[in-house]
Amino acid sequence: MDEHPLARPAPALRPYVSAYAGYRQAGVPPGRHRGLPSPRLTLIFTLDEPLTLAGHPDPGQAPGTYGALLGGLHTRPALITHQGRQSGIQVGLHPLGARALLGLPAGELASLDLPADVVLGQQGTDVGERLRTARSWTERFALLDDFLLRRLSLGPDGPGAAPEVVRAWRLLAQSRGTATVATLAEDIGWSTRHLTARFRQETGLTPKTAARVIRFDRARRLLGAAARAGTPPPLAHLAVRCGYFDQAHLARDFRSLAGCPPSQWLVEEFRNVQAPGDAIEEC
Repeated sequence: MDEHPLARPAPALRPYVSAYAGYRQAGVPPGRHRGLPSPRLTLIFTLDEPLTLAGHPDPGQAPGTYGALLGGLHTRPALITHQGRQSGIQVGLHPLGARALLGLPAGELASLDLPADVVLGQQGTDVGERLRTARSWTERFALLDDFLLRRLSLGPDGPGAAPEVVRAWRLLAQSRGTATVATLAEDIGWSTRHLTARFRQETGLTPKTAARVIRFDRARRLLGAAARAGTPPPLAHLAVRCGYFDQAHLARDFRSLAGCPPSQWLVEEFRNVQAPGDAIEEC
């Protein structure tokens, strides 16, 4: 069994949710998957078996298993193991949508992996059970739309993210991680120190680190997509395309953020069932 359907959320959710990526695989050798840093929070609802994390982005967190998991932005990989079966739906959440959907800023979840019901409460438990009994991927995606739209309709208890932080994130995304902190600060009229503090409080990353994660995320998506197509590009070309100084700069960031060099990641990961979700969007 090897299923990996993709879906976009309902239009009203698209400013907050990038994609739904289903996966169900059975009858394969036991393995390990690296949950890499990205510019999206991760929400996973499992279906047939729990999610087993052998290592978290925060090394102080103990390994554990999860029926549903919510993970904040991070700069180290999570290590996920399976015994030949894995199934679930992964939801990509925009960090500036965390207040609207989760009721708290993404900064409070930085580098953490939590049981989803710690934040989502009984609603999260209920939708997880309904997803497991649904008969089709179409039904599961519709259940997620309904669940997230209901949470969106409740609205946050307090004010949303500062417009200046929203603007800074958008500029970073538009530049694909190449805009400097000084450029962002000048555009929004804040000092670099104030911007860094407020941005980190809201998202869990500094603007400089967020730029690094955005560049890395684009590079590994392009590299994985090309490898699946049988045409992996030279790393020097990929580095230029993704805004790195040179190939060595790309390799250093890959080792730091993925925990291994690009060549090793390709061998281990590019066929992983969760990877097709990368094709939905670049940033």
